Amino acid sequence: MPTTTSARQVHPVDEVPPVRHLAAFGLQHVLAMYAGAVAVPLIVGSAMKLSPADMAYLITADLLLCGIATLIQCVGFWRFGVRLPIMQGCTFAAVSPMVLIGTGGGGLPAIYGSVIVAGLAIILLAPVFGKLLRFFPPLVTGTVILIIGLSLLPVAGNWAAGGVGSPDFGEPKNVALAAFVLAVVLGVQRFAPAFLSRIAVLIGIAVGLAVAVPFDFTDFGGVGDADWLGISTPFHFGAPTFEASAIASMLVVALVTMTETTGDFIAVGEMTGRKVEPRPLADGLRADGLSTVLGGVFNTFPYTAYAQNVGLVGMTRVRSRWVVAVAGGILVLLGLLPKLGAVVAAIPAPVLGGAGLVMFGTVAASGLRTLAQVDFKGNDNLTVVAVSVAVGMLPVGVPTVYEKFPDWFQTVMNSGISAGCLTAIVLNLLFNHLPGKGGSAASEADGLAGGGSEDAVEKSREEVV
Repeated sequence: MPTTTSARQVHPVDEVPPVRHLAAFGLQHVLAMYAGAVAVPLIVGSAMKLSPADMAYLITADLLLCGIATLIQCVGFWRFGVRLPIMQGCTFAAVSPMVLIGTGGGGLPAIYGSVIVAGLAIILLAPVFGKLLRFFPPLVTGTVILIIGLSLLPVAGNWAAGGVGSPDFGEPKNVALAAFVLAVVLGVQRFAPAFLSRIAVLIGIAVGLAVAVPFDFTDFGGVGDADWLGISTPFHFGAPTFEASAIASMLVVALVTMTETTGDFIAVGEMTGRKVEPRPLADGLRADGLSTVLGGVFNTFPYTAYAQNVGLVGMTRVRSRWVVAVAGGILVLLGLLPKLGAVVAAIPAPVLGGAGLVMFGTVAASGLRTLAQVDFKGNDNLTVVAVSVAVGMLPVGVPTVYEKFPDWFQTVMNSGISAGCLTAIVLNLLFNHLPGKGGSAASEADGLAGGGSEDAVEKSREEVV
């Protein structure tokens, strides 16, 4: 009898689904993040004009470390890992600084030296960030989650059109395939039995791939050329070098990724019903730092939580972290078996685009759901949301808007997520934590709470610093 009671008390995040479901759920997460995971080594390697063999090495090393980083984050050990369904991958915030470091004479050793230092800095700063949760009421978290979803939608749009750089980008056949996949995902989610509806994205991708093959959307040529076994060894490209300028730019990236990751953790916490407290947040950021250090040692790059998988958690309502642990195991296999990785890489971009539209839209909708808790009457909360979303979407809509600014500024503000998050935090402090206008204590209290309940008002009063 006690065993049954204990089983009922297990939080959905800690539940282990049946083995027959784990592989399908886990593979779905891998397919959702694969294109983004391999994009960073492809961009950096291309900019540095690496040989095809070195490019392949970068990709397999990245997949291996993505899997290890994911396992650290969702399974956890000691004070490392947030223990939520979080997928890890290389951060895009580091791409521009790494390209500048690599092509500026430092090469890959200088990149990896700066990455190692940045990882150590994240580990040391994690407890500090953990204490900042008081500045993330529903007003801020809802805005950040909304910005995350809106920022990802152009990625899905580019995939649906054929993928950036594709010679047939924007062709009607690409958009038609993406629309077909989207229709399959929606149809399965609406009409299929419960288990199948939870793997609607996986089914949509599988059906889309089956349709894409006879219409020549796919190229499996890379599968035959790929090796069966690939093992990443430490410092494959030489011992790391530590250059002050490279380290400085990567430390800025570290602060940006910590901000973005905090937003992702809070979003997943909202979706899974396990609120992220200061200690788990610090543990999760500490895991990011450890993974980043390992990335510098094993020839990859800084790691962060992947927002695209946040949408998948919200859409499928599968909240178990063990599902994502299985996804991490699959990534480890892909990293050790390059031929399997080549098969997954052959999935055409429009297929991923159709699935991405509903996943990324789910993230944005989750932000709106959180904002529904906020009181917008008699205060300036609407202004906080409006300006934060505007600042966050500016670099997404106009990617060159900050190209004349210093590199450190671009690193922070070219990421719509970090720009919007920082703006939301600052504006919430400005309008809701400073003394109210005309001594209106009631209005001030409402703004501090970021919601409508008296309990939240009282709690917010106590949290003011």
